Amino acid sequence: MYIPDSNKNENKEEIEKFLHANSFGILVNQTHGKLWATHIPLELDTNENGKQVLYGHIAKENPQWQSFNNNDQILAIFNGPHSYISSSWYDHENVPTWNYIAVHIYGKIKIIEGAIVVEHLKKLVDKYEQNSANPVRVEDFSRKTMMQTRGIVAFEIEIEEIQATRKLSQNRDDKNYQNIILELEKTNDNQSIAVANEMKKCPR
Repeated sequence: MYIPDSNKNENKEEIEKFLHANSFGILVNQTHGKLWATHIPLELDTNENGKQVLYGHIAKENPQWQSFNNNDQILAIFNGPHSYISSSWYDHENVPTWNYIAVHIYGKIKIIEGAIVVEHLKKLVDKYEQNSANPVRVEDFSRKTMMQTRGIVAFEIEIEEIQATRKLSQNRDDKNYQNIILELEKTNDNQSIAVANEMKKCPR
């Protein structure tokens, strides 16, 4: 991913926090000679060897997994808040742009099987059920329900490279930077307000 130096984020703690908060990603590889992408949750974790990895699973009917063994190179894309930035918000003539946060992860993928799959399904369900009024637990599923796991292919991605960008108008002076934040907050759009909040936290 092209990242100007002013937009690079190399803060490991911030990137990990972002990945935990924006874990619904896009898994990209080459499948049957063409690029293939699947939208799925990809959870950041540490494997038994102490290496940072992404865990996930896809439907067995999805042919993407058929290329995992022959071509283990993978790209996982994670998007955060984004918003259009009108150049009418500047005190000078310029062009409109777009502010956004994104992370690309490159790594090697391998299929996993057995008890570790159930453990990661438990973690996944527990994470997203924690705010439910009546949370469900994998441990409480019947044997019949758990048989549905036969229809998935679980995998681990060993992370080789992380590219993270925060394009948040860092090239603007303080006056215009603050005005962009004010204008974003006026939109009453959740994405725009989220970008404004990120801009308030962004080091410049």
